[in-house]
Amino acid sequence: MANKVLLVTYSWSGTTAKMATALQAVTKATRVDLTVAAGTFSGDMYATSDKAKQQLATGQLPALTNSLQDLTQYSIILVGGPVWSGQVATPVQTFLSQLRNYQGIVAPFYTDAGTPDDYEADFKQLLQGVKVATGLGLTGGQVVHAEAACQTWWSNAQLVK
Repeated sequence: MANKVLLVTYSWSGTTAKMATALQAVTKATRVDLTVAAGTFSGDMYATSDKAKQQLATGQLPALTNSLQDLTQYSIILVGGPVWSGQVATPVQTFLSQLRNYQGIVAPFYTDAGTPDDYEADFKQLLQGVKVATGLGLTGGQVVHAEAACQTWWSNAQLVK
């Protein structure tokens, strides 16, 4: 039986969405774009960062406004989002909380402004007990070449071997 792949992404500025489009072209995955209520985040990145830090400090992660399909039908879930202050964006964290008993493989993909810090370690920490593969991170400037980077990563990731 072939692996069934789901690509789940949250994009605040559109950069991660561009990377997700390239990754979807390579993987042929079913895609779901995570959404939060309008007005949850500002259009200003500093105000958004402050809001995310407040959400993390209080444990009040944003609710997702779209419903997700049955995740158990997928053997691989690729989860994408922006790096916020070196951490997984809070809407992505909301989604990851739904994967605590997931039995397949999860792999992160992410975009950053040049400083991902410990993004993948943070991602893995949020999914203790779940098999997490090495991810793919690109800066905003590298996204223009995302399809080639995604093809190389997907070919070498050993997710579908």
